[in-house]
Amino acid sequence: MNKTTLNQIFSKLSKAIPAPKSDLEYVNNYTLLVAVVLSAQSTDLQVNKATQPLFMKYDSPEKIVQLGIDGLIPYVKTIGLFNAKARNVISLSKILIEKHQSVVPENFDQLCELPGVGRKTANVVMSVAFGHTTIAVDTHVFRLSRRLNLSIGETPEAVERDLMAIVPDKYKKIAHHLLILHGRYTCKARNPDCENCIISRECAHFQNVKYGKLKNFL
Repeated sequence: MNKTTLNQIFSKLSKAIPAPKSDLEYVNNYTLLVAVVLSAQSTDLQVNKATQPLFMKYDSPEKIVQLGIDGLIPYVKTIGLFNAKARNVISLSKILIEKHQSVVPENFDQLCELPGVGRKTANVVMSVAFGHTTIAVDTHVFRLSRRLNLSIGETPEAVERDLMAIVPDKYKKIAHHLLILHGRYTCKARNPDCENCIISRECAHFQNVKYGKLKNFL
C-alpha cells in the first residue's frame, strides 16, 4: 500500500473519531490491567457491567487478593471464561504485591509474565496507562488490517509487526484505537456497514468484493 492511501485511511478515521480511547472503564492502572484481562473473548460492555460494582470496592491488588476467588467470581460470572479469568486476576494480583510493590510495571516483558496477560493486553496497558507507542492487535484490528490490505500476517504478532512498520508516525499512538472502534461500530465481522464507511475508497475488501454491488457509494 502506498503512503498516500495509508495517510488517507488514518486521516479520515482520526477526523471521524477525534478522541479515540478504550471503551473499557477503569479507575487506575491496576483496574485497567484487570479490565483488559477480563475482556479477552468478551465485549467491553459485558466487562464494564461486571467491573463497575467491583472497582467501586476493590481497586488494588491487596483488596482483590483479600476478596479471593470465591468472592471475585460472583462479580465476573457474566463474563465468558470467568473461572479461568478470576484465577488469573488473583494470581497476577499476588505477583504484583510480591514482585512489584503492588504497582503495575511499565515494562512489556514483565507484563507478559503475569497470568492472563499476552501481547495484546501488555500493549494496551503500555499504551493507555503509560503512553508508549504500541499497537495492540485484537480481533477487530486483525480483521481490519487484512480487509484494508495493511497486513497479510497470519498471526496477531505478525500483523502487529506490519502495522508498526507502515502506520504513519503521527497516528501510531492512536492507530489501534481507531481500528478497534471502526471495527466495532462500522466494519463489523459479519455485516460490515460499507455503505456508511468513510474509508471505503481505500478499502481493498470493498474494492475487490463489493465494488459492483455498491458502486454508487464510491
